[in-house]
Amino acid sequence: MINIAIDGPAGAGKSTLSRLLAKDLGYIYVDTGALYRAVGLKFSMKGFDTELKGDIAEVLGETAVDIRFIDGAQRVFLDGKDVSDDIRTPTASMMASAVSAKPEVRAFLLDMQRGLAQRNNVVMDGRDIGTVVLPNAKVKIFLTADVEVRAERRYKELCEKGQQVDFADVLEEMKVRDYNDSHRPIAPLKQADDAVLADTTSLTFDESLELLKKIVEEGV
Repeated sequence: MINIAIDGPAGAGKSTLSRLLAKDLGYIYVDTGALYRAVGLKFSMKGFDTELKGDIAEVLGETAVDIRFIDGAQRVFLDGKDVSDDIRTPTASMMASAVSAKPEVRAFLLDMQRGLAQRNNVVMDGRDIGTVVLPNAKVKIFLTADVEVRAERRYKELCEKGQQVDFADVLEEMKVRDYNDSHRPIAPLKQADDAVLADTTSLTFDESLELLKKIVEEGV
């Protein structure tokens, strides 16, 4: 199987670009961030905040996360319910960052991610795909952009979905997320030594997608 690992910080456009790249290649797209968001949502529903003070193992023991491909699109299910839209909020993003720092949660989801990659040609995105989840991926890309640009993109995305958000809040939350993701002791966000850097700060969406396609063509 051919695996393509795409890592990068929040708001870099990993999900949308990876999904379109996978479609172009005829591969399965796996949004690992959605898995962590789903777990984070479960903890939030159980009354936890980002400090995650409580019995993590007990919550995981009653949690079922599943990825299903419906009409060619990835949908995320939590305990049998489709939560694909519920996990795309700033709160879910912060909870995802919190739970992803817990080794119990990472172990809970690791086998699922690797199993998908063993059975399919995949484009998988996240924070530690090239460094931890799929260290032997055929192509590794570190996708990023300046934090202000990423925050602007996320702000527009949330506004288009009808959410009432303030740009300053989105920017601050993204800076906090960047720090937390890159400083956590377990599988921190970082560029793999053999990953190709793709900085899209000054690129349009279409230009960013073409850049990824070029990197893959040269690496496969």
